[in-house]
Amino acid sequence: MKFKPSLSQILGLLLIIVALQSCEPTQPGSWKNEQISSPDKFHQLNTELFKQLKVNDEKQLENIMSRDFIDHPYRNRKIELVSNRVKVNDYTLLDEYYVVNRYISSDTISSGIKGPNGYSLTYQGATHEMYFAFFIPINKAIPNQDMITAVYCKYNYGWKLSQLDVSHYKFNGKTAPELCDQAKECYNKGFLIDALNIASSAMDCSSPNDLWKYNGDEEINSFYNKVLKEAYSIYKFPMTIKLVSTHPHIIRIMNQTTPEGVFPMIYYVSSIKLKDTTALKQENENIRKVINETLPGIDQDKKYVLYSAFNESPTGRKTVDHFDMTAKLK
Repeated sequence: MKFKPSLSQILGLLLIIVALQSCEPTQPGSWKNEQISSPDKFHQLNTELFKQLKVNDEKQLENIMSRDFIDHPYRNRKIELVSNRVKVNDYTLLDEYYVVNRYISSDTISSGIKGPNGYSLTYQGATHEMYFAFFIPINKAIPNQDMITAVYCKYNYGWKLSQLDVSHYKFNGKTAPELCDQAKECYNKGFLIDALNIASSAMDCSSPNDLWKYNGDEEINSFYNKVLKEAYSIYKFPMTIKLVSTHPHIIRIMNQTTPEGVFPMIYYVSSIKLKDTTALKQENENIRKVINETLPGIDQDKKYVLYSAFNESPTGRKTVDHFDMTAKLK
């Protein structure tokens, strides 16, 4: 006697099939954040990842890594760098994406975000299904923030971590597009060195990972190159500070990253011996009084300007003694 299912049994079976299919889309596409229908399994992977990163347990991490990532020549270094960040700060999920790839080739996803912080992701479709997770520090008050990126792929042996990276996301509490806007404001005020330093910071955090590209990425690059060229044409180093009687000369200006943010560091050569710290400090006080005339805007709208005095220019071939001083502005 053949079994003949009833209509209710057929409908029940269809409901089960539909429910299973709805857990994960099978048609090519991408889903972001709340659009992901079954994020729990990915979040479990993330929880396990950060748990092991906290203690830097590479053996346990291998359980969730892809075979290619396990064999990656820089795997240990990548894990060490990310682990160091996780030990210092707690991280939270900024954005996540689940994708079903049509082809195993390069593809691009738009974040759908309007405005300066909009971005897209360009990646290689390593497997049919992939998951991207981007993490930033929970404490938004941290001025300099890194982004941790985790990419998972679905292999025939399960979902595994295929990529792990960490890179700069914010400096002085601002993303690359926001820093670029700030640099433009400085440029319009005639604060060329400030504009260059801030544009340099924008460049440094314009790629929080290899996949990420801001919508205004070309504009950030173009503005930086414009200011760099103009600054080099106007400021020639060494530059003597003529308004100071001892005539110290500036040899370099660069960004210095500190726990409180990124600030300009001015390197200069002084004729005063480094052992005479009292005279050096007095000279530095005189420099601070006129620095805005030498470098317009350098001591405006920031907490600190950092100084480093030398008796000879560093060459990179040998260690050169110096004396560091900090000017607190507000």
